[in-house]
Amino acid sequence: MHKSDFDPEESAPGGLTRRGWIGTLGALAMTGGLLAGYGTFAAYALRFLYPPRPQDKVWLLVAPVASFAKGDNLSFRTPSGAKVAIARQGDSEDVESFIALGSTCPHLGCQVFWEGQNNRFFCPCHNGEFDPSGKGIGGPPGEAGQSLPRYPLKVETGLLYIQVPAEGLPQPRAELEQV
Repeated sequence: MHKSDFDPEESAPGGLTRRGWIGTLGALAMTGGLLAGYGTFAAYALRFLYPPRPQDKVWLLVAPVASFAKGDNLSFRTPSGAKVAIARQGDSEDVESFIALGSTCPHLGCQVFWEGQNNRFFCPCHNGEFDPSGKGIGGPPGEAGQSLPRYPLKVETGLLYIQVPAEGLPQPRAELEQV
């Protein structure tokens, strides 16, 4: 072995020494990391300062009111793919007897369902419990004060409708103009 095999001052490509080359690579990596970190911070700050515009919403038919008995639960998927649990909690034919809540548990994303006999929404993954309004009352969601998002409902002529974002719905095609 020669001394030059381990000489850190030996020139690398571009005229830099090995030590200089490693120092340059380290500085470039640090600069890239700082730029990525500050860029992420700037993106979050802009999202906070300029929130997205409100989404258009539409009313979609769920089912006839008569098809629900008290305590029944229906799984519904919005056009954007969100899962919603719709439950009949009362006996009357008006909208106050129904509730629609996002059925994805905010704790770990498991599916929540209505237990009419226990008067609660239940997440089977970690025994998460939500009261009839969707507020966490037991398990990890209750400890963290988490709630399920609520969707507006309405009843018209015996039919139950849910209001959801229009995202995901097919857009109507514009009619071709006749010239």
